[in-house]
Amino acid sequence: MNKDVLKGKLNSAVFYPASVLVIGLLAFTLVLPEISAGFFAALQATIVENGSWFYVFVVAIILIFTLYLGLSRYSDIKLGPDHATPDYSYVSWLSMLFAAGMGIGLMFYGVAEPLMHYLSPPTVETGSIEAAKEAMKTTFFHWGLHAWAIYAIVALILAYFSFRHELPLTLRSALYPLIGDKIYGWRGNAVDIFAVIGTLFGVATSLGLGVLQISAGLEYLFGFSATSSMQVMLICGITFIAILSVGSGLDKGIKRLSELNMMLAVGLLFLVLILGPTVFLLKAMMQNTGAYLSDIVRNTFNLFAYQKTDWIGGWTIFYWGWWLAWAPFVGLFIARISRGRTIREFILGVMLVPTVFTLIWMTIFGNSAIDMVLNQGNEMLGTLANDNTPVALFLFLEQFPWSSVLSVIAVLMIVVFFVTSCDSGAMVIDMLCSHGNNNTPLWQRVYWTAGVGIIAAVLLLSDGISALQTMTIASALPFAVVLLIAMLGLVKALRIEAYKRDSLLIAPSLMQSSGNQESWKERLKSIVDFPSKQRVSKFITEVGLPSFESVKEELKALDIAAEVEQTEQGIRFYVEQGEAQGFSYEIRPKRHLQPEFANDDEGDTEIDSEYYRAEVHLGEGGQDYCVMGWSKTALINDVVDQYHKHLYFLHLMR
Repeated sequence: MNKDVLKGKLNSAVFYPASVLVIGLLAFTLVLPEISAGFFAALQATIVENGSWFYVFVVAIILIFTLYLGLSRYSDIKLGPDHATPDYSYVSWLSMLFAAGMGIGLMFYGVAEPLMHYLSPPTVETGSIEAAKEAMKTTFFHWGLHAWAIYAIVALILAYFSFRHELPLTLRSALYPLIGDKIYGWRGNAVDIFAVIGTLFGVATSLGLGVLQISAGLEYLFGFSATSSMQVMLICGITFIAILSVGSGLDKGIKRLSELNMMLAVGLLFLVLILGPTVFLLKAMMQNTGAYLSDIVRNTFNLFAYQKTDWIGGWTIFYWGWWLAWAPFVGLFIARISRGRTIREFILGVMLVPTVFTLIWMTIFGNSAIDMVLNQGNEMLGTLANDNTPVALFLFLEQFPWSSVLSVIAVLMIVVFFVTSCDSGAMVIDMLCSHGNNNTPLWQRVYWTAGVGIIAAVLLLSDGISALQTMTIASALPFAVVLLIAMLGLVKALRIEAYKRDSLLIAPSLMQSSGNQESWKERLKSIVDFPSKQRVSKFITEVGLPSFESVKEELKALDIAAEVEQTEQGIRFYVEQGEAQGFSYEIRPKRHLQPEFANDDEGDTEIDSEYYRAEVHLGEGGQDYCVMGWSKTALINDVVDQYHKHLYFLHLMR
């Protein structure tokens, strides 16, 4: 790996070309609006006509592959070294990935999409009971497992290669199985530039659409005129809050805003459930889920080949393209917050938990809205769903008690959702332009956050949102091809992981005998000992280093070169294996708290309550066993034992 390229904070080869191309595409849309709109519309029509089968095929493969990984023997592999622990609690983790993934979409389409499917169903009679059933089943299909599987597989690929193999946390790392270290050249730069442009326009387009909903809600609720000036002021306000959030960092701004919005979302959900037809909604939730799961295979592969219709292009293919286009942004963000999770834990968290919440949300809002139109005669709500989608949510909430409170919560949620999308998008773009580094100068984060706001305002004023939205979706086609190849690379890497684990089973690691009959006393003494950092450091220097040197000299006699070095974390023994993976054996002092039974009642100080272990770390990470107190012979035997396992692993790879 060429790590020298990662030393600089800013990757000029991505930052400047991406900035120029963004300005160029924006100028094309503004200066030649009719030509650009016509070009992108024709491009989308061509893709729907000739490539819809490919989108359906790719999304189906992604869903099957992701579910397989969650159930396979690879599922307990960690996204990081073996000793890694998650950076965030479950609540914080789920809140952030949900807010970045599609939280705002639920506010915009939670009421409108079920109503639109009910009023214009693809296969049944409009306004019928069957239309209501099909509307919910179709909404579930578009917002369920398929969408989150796309996000999950992109995030999984990036997190695995970044945290497990120490590659940059940028989109280029997905190509590592294909081109190796060439990802550090122009090919990798081109991929990251593509991701920057897609993310920037995707987030800006969504921000523009969201401001339309916020301004429509304020006009409907309080009578404020939804003028262009007001909408630009809203964009400026959201962008300013996003700059404050992204400036405070991931652990403060984005994390706290995501947790706030998750609490607001759950609160609004329960209020609508309790104030609405509660028993009907609970029944509908069960029935909708059953219908969705029973038809998931048929719907996944349904292209309406025998009945020509524009419906699939306007809905399913649009959604698959949109989720794929957003996947680099959302996937990279989810990867960034998922270090230390196992693959099984990751897939359950990213796919199933948000899907369940989304389906509950769509049932409570969608079925309530359909019930208002179907059984309560509220035809205006159905009309607004088609003609003025942003206002539909607020007219819907007006039908409940405490409607003003519900509407204020909704407006607040929309604002916070857009702030989290804006600042997380800016953070991802900044990482793409900084070799995957998240600790970048403030001006870079402000630059991209302000860029998102400026582009959204310009698109809104020039009516260019639709054209760039189409462009963003069209970009999903080449990305889908790259993603399929990256999935093959992930399988190859995971198979190597499995071989490595098999090799470690040939001889379980235990403390080796020191060659005398009293070795059991040495073992017992080391088990109940709680040494200080100084004693562990002394052991590493006086026993560890000579042991490594002895193995090194013996290998040298066998014409095998080995290295022994002191690192910031301890000492390391390394054997180069040509083009194959080298053998690394480290001993690191690591601080732990003493168990209660080991604490001295008379010396209950913070210093007395801690101790250190001389822990073994292999190339895969920490192995959770301590060699403190071992004899030189025992330690040499353990190094040889682990080297034997590594050679067996390389044998399995041949």
